Amino acid sequence: MRIYEVVTIIDSALEDDQIRSIIDRVVEITKAGGGLLRHVDRWGRRRFAYELADRWEGYYALIEIEATPEIVAELNRTMAISDGVLRHKILKVSDKAIAARVPRPPRAAQVQNS
Repeated sequence: MRIYEVVTIIDSALEDDQIRSIIDRVVEITKAGGGLLRHVDRWGRRRFAYELADRWEGYYALIEIEATPEIVAELNRTMAISDGVLRHKILKVSDKAIAARVPRPPRAAQVQNS
């Protein structure tokens, strides 16, 4: 299995529950195929530099997964036909990038130190 980053721009006109369900769908497809969820980073609503699909704002999310190419193909297909997804991109993380990363402390440790 390889590490992938799934970057999505979701229609910001959707309700928070609908946005959450789109992100949860990515996680479900990954886990159903035997992949692992590594991290979900919700960037929130951001303004576009130019108009995209008659919108000036979108909800950005970055999802890091560990998956097989078959899972990635299913994610790509599902997101392409999803009405709420304005744009998406699935990137394979290179081995150099993985080696250069600084390990993140566990979430509980961050809360205790604050």
